[in-house]
Amino acid sequence: MNVVNRLRAALLALAAVPVMGTADLALVPVVGGANDPYAAPVGRIVQSITEYTTWPSRPNPVTLCVIGPAAHAERLDGLRLADGRLIERRTVTLTGFTPAACDTLYIGRLALPEMRALTAQARGRGVLTIAEGDPDCRSQAMFCLLYTPTAVTFRMNIDAIARSGLKVDPRVLRMSQGGR
Repeated sequence: MNVVNRLRAALLALAAVPVMGTADLALVPVVGGANDPYAAPVGRIVQSITEYTTWPSRPNPVTLCVIGPAAHAERLDGLRLADGRLIERRTVTLTGFTPAACDTLYIGRLALPEMRALTAQARGRGVLTIAEGDPDCRSQAMFCLLYTPTAVTFRMNIDAIARSGLKVDPRVLRMSQGGR
């Protein structure tokens, strides 16, 4: 299946979810003894956002750096893109973050000044930024996860995306909260 057909199939699968201004992924029971009902949907959202992001050079594998206490990141290991590339997860300390070493930055639950410092370091350097605990996107991350009792959604920060040096497929952007 070529890339265009895979994109079309994935977007159709996402479009089948009730949207109403947000990109909702219904929670499913987590198997394997995990207690976090948000972990699987967070993994799918991170994988989908990564799938439809284009970097100036095509990273292989895509390095996903996780910084800070991440409550819903247990399913971020072993993700694979439709073209076969692996998303390789690395845990990085707050002081050890180097934008050149990460393609994607998943920011756990940190104080707002720490999150803003990280996103400022990543700005313009081709690093996709996703914040786990910043529903209002005050951290200036490109994507911010939102949680309801029945779903995980995401909000996008179009200004942060424009300053990132990355391209995100506009059909995915329309599915975020506030998208058109």
